[in-house]
Amino acid sequence: MLEPALTPRQKAAVIVRLLLSDGEQISLEGLPPSAQAALAHEMALMGMVDRTTRDRVVAEFCESLEQVGLTFPGGLGNTLDMLDGSISRDITDRLRRMAAMAGHSDPWERISSIPARQLADLALAEATEVAAVMFSKLPVPKAAEAFGIMPPERARQIAYAMSMTGGIEAPALRRIGVALLQAAEALARPALDGGPVEKVGAILNFTPSGTRDEVLTGLDQDDADFATQVRKAIFTWANIPMRIDPRDIPRIVREVDQLALTRAIAGAREADRPTADFIMSAMSSRAADALREEVESLGRISAKDLEDAMSAVIATIRRMEEAGDLFLIAGEAEEGDTGDIAIHTPAR
Repeated sequence: MLEPALTPRQKAAVIVRLLLSDGEQISLEGLPPSAQAALAHEMALMGMVDRTTRDRVVAEFCESLEQVGLTFPGGLGNTLDMLDGSISRDITDRLRRMAAMAGHSDPWERISSIPARQLADLALAEATEVAAVMFSKLPVPKAAEAFGIMPPERARQIAYAMSMTGGIEAPALRRIGVALLQAAEALARPALDGGPVEKVGAILNFTPSGTRDEVLTGLDQDDADFATQVRKAIFTWANIPMRIDPRDIPRIVREVDQLALTRAIAGAREADRPTADFIMSAMSSRAADALREEVESLGRISAKDLEDAMSAVIATIRRMEEAGDLFLIAGEAEEGDTGDIAIHTPAR
């Protein structure tokens, strides 16, 4: 007597179970919630499957894969990710906003991509409770940056209101997100990405120190207030001890190019030595000893190689911070100080 044929759901359950038994890491989060629930329910009902049935299901699955000639990503969001760099950024942003407002994607993903300055303006224009919900949903680095732009009293009101946002259900969160997106559309949008302070600061971060000092000296003469703000936006090798938690140094060391780190430590001059000592002291004794051996094996480090190495370390820190893998300690430059920065991200 022939065994009854398996249903498509049962066949899917067999394939998933086989992959998991082989130790494969698979993610089914891309499936609709109903499909995920149906698959889990089917797997819970199934008992033993004999070897012959298993092999037949696998053969059918492989044959189906071989028949596939081309696939599309599915969904507007995935399609726009695939087209990134092929169509204009304005069109991409407009389509993503339209999809979010039409209910085809998560509006909070779009809100999280709005620049901090616009988020601050949005928070000032909305009711305190709505702004509190927005900040509760934002990634911590973006929320901290926007918080630092707002007047302290308004930030305090929103912070208090955030304590009462825990009981909001998903449908209400979505409606609030769509409403905020619509409100954001009404705000004036800058023609250029980023403000002049951030742009100049980002450029000077990777400018040779001699040129950077000359530019800042000139800015002091042309516009002292602007020069002060630019100094706050700069993050250089000298700022590492003041803005990096020592506990984060081992993670940074693992991410940074090892040759660049070795050159930066080996070539550190008198003014750069405190940062080199800070990095070494925050490493484990074993890792620090290994780095010292590598430093001793290097010859003389040229000024250009030193600048490039320090820039590489800074670039790694910036990349980790932008990805949310690292929080820089916030701080304000004191009056008369020309070296510190103010990065509005939360301290650990």
